[in-house]
Amino acid sequence: MAVIIHRSDPPSRIHPEPPQTLEIDHFDRLPDSILLLVFNKIGDVKALGRCCVVSRRFHSLVPQVDNVVVRVDCVISDDDSSSLLSIKSRSAASSGSFSAIFRLVFGGIVKPLQALGQFLGTKRPSCGGSGSSSLSISGGDDEGGEIEQGGVTHHSPTQVLKNFDEIRYLRIELPSGELGIDDGVLLKWRAEFGSTLENCVILGASSVIQPNPMRNSQACDTTIVEASASDDNGSIPESFYTNGGLKLRVVWTISSLIAASARHYLLQPIIAEHKTLDSLVLTDSDGQGVLCMNRDQLEELRVKPLSASSASKRTLVPALNMRLWYAPTLELPDGTVLKGATLVAIRPSESKKEVSDISWVSSAFEEPYETAAKMLVKRRTYCLEMNSF
Repeated sequence: MAVIIHRSDPPSRIHPEPPQTLEIDHFDRLPDSILLLVFNKIGDVKALGRCCVVSRRFHSLVPQVDNVVVRVDCVISDDDSSSLLSIKSRSAASSGSFSAIFRLVFGGIVKPLQALGQFLGTKRPSCGGSGSSSLSISGGDDEGGEIEQGGVTHHSPTQVLKNFDEIRYLRIELPSGELGIDDGVLLKWRAEFGSTLENCVILGASSVIQPNPMRNSQACDTTIVEASASDDNGSIPESFYTNGGLKLRVVWTISSLIAASARHYLLQPIIAEHKTLDSLVLTDSDGQGVLCMNRDQLEELRVKPLSASSASKRTLVPALNMRLWYAPTLELPDGTVLKGATLVAIRPSESKKEVSDISWVSSAFEEPYETAAKMLVKRRTYCLEMNSF
């Protein structure tokens, strides 16, 4: 008798596996132009550096980004580690007689400015005995212009930006303002340069009283301030000249101009190398100072070499005409009160622009200080002159 054995079908026949298909990465279907829009929104140079290691495609696209933001992380002192290779500029000249006199007159202003001497420099061996600092960005892939401290590799902004070929809009942010000022003191400046200074606006106040939302006597206080403004008719009180008020404003003006000219001088390597630039802004996280250059001003610097100060590594400040406005007390619409509010508008003496045009002064700052500038320019104007330095 024959025995018939029924063999069951294998599971693969009952539940067949789906055919193997290649996985589609829909991100790869995005055109390069869309990815560049995303990268331009990112802007931050360190974040873009991380994007470079994601894929070969990203690595090839990031150098085409045209909007870059460089945030300087820290100031590294050469004195902390004499064995390190530092990004050091030739700042020895700044220790001459002018620097010594300036230190005696203006005290704490000089030391913060010396930190700029290392900004945007090339790699050079450190020189003993010339204590200086370098502004650096941690991370990155470049080997040139780097130092190592605490296990972290730092690079100069010049070296980092060499990776980008088509920068149009560049913003560099220092970790803090250069000018050491007392707590509570307001000092802001904004300058425009071509091959030399084109204009500068400085806003200062000896103290700032923030608005108090619980203040019940706001209407009364406002009346007093307005009455005071109308009584003095915008005139500077006699005490301004005798109690050191004028001297302090001179210090603010000179120190702001030196800070601006130092920043301008040290931007030369970047401006020379990146000829696609349309806009360059060098600011700081404190919002103390802003240096701006547009496309025409950048091109002017490339074509017409700047005049450098013989005393230090900064651009020579030309002879200047200045207009000053002052208010002993200035109350802004939001309740902020500026004590000893001062606005200084500066242009070179040889400027061909109309002296009476002050529209650029009011728009130099963001709110609430834009309103403060608009209020100050309505007061009496005082004209001053300053020689080149």
